[in-house]
Amino acid sequence: MNQDFYQELRGKIRDWLQSKGKAYAYADMLLVAPDLLHLLCKLSVDPRVPLLHKARLAATIAYFLSPFDLIPEGLLGPGGYLDDVALSAYVLHNVINAGTGEVAQEHWAGDGQLLQVLQSVLTLADRALGTGLWARLRRLGRGLAR
Repeated sequence: MNQDFYQELRGKIRDWLQSKGKAYAYADMLLVAPDLLHLLCKLSVDPRVPLLHKARLAATIAYFLSPFDLIPEGLLGPGGYLDDVALSAYVLHNVINAGTGEVAQEHWAGDGQLLQVLQSVLTLADRALGTGLWARLRRLGRGLAR
């Protein structure tokens, strides 16, 4: 049976985290990567989401899937998804606060409450990425929000 990209990404991250042991501090943040990507994709094609938001979501998807970003997965393995997860949470938080919360909740396939997960990711991102890298990602996210 062929796995879709969502399940394949989830498996790679889970296997990588298991190899790091329980002490890996950002496991929870990385484990939501497939869920956030899934939500970005679902919202970007939902007819109830305004076109401007769809453009932001599509740009975030492109960043997530690009091998050329601030923390490249090709060099760091799944740990390289930290910046992708952080940017995704930042953009999703802004899009949801702009009025698509109910639609986002309908498409949320992850565990826990969506807004709590996003807030947790944003808090961890502040610690995980350091102020310089996190500031660059937030600027990128604000640029997508315009």
